Amino acid sequence: MDVRDRVLEHRKRLRMQGLRPIQIWVPDVRSAQFAGEARRQAVAVAIADLQCDDQDFVEAISTQWDK
Repeated sequence: MDVRDRVLEHRKRLRMQGLRPIQIWVPDVRSAQFAGEARRQAVAVAIADLQCDDQDFVEAISTQWDK
């Protein structure tokens, strides 16, 4: 039995178990675009600590759930 037939049989068995194939697309973490966006977001998070007015406001109007 060649590889193609084994794969078809394997998929057939999985379908008989009630499973179905899906395709998932994920970000390519090796791309320059991904690296640039990750860097941009990391910088945004890092400088957020320096801009605490927004967080102070959110905390001032928020209810604490653990009390």
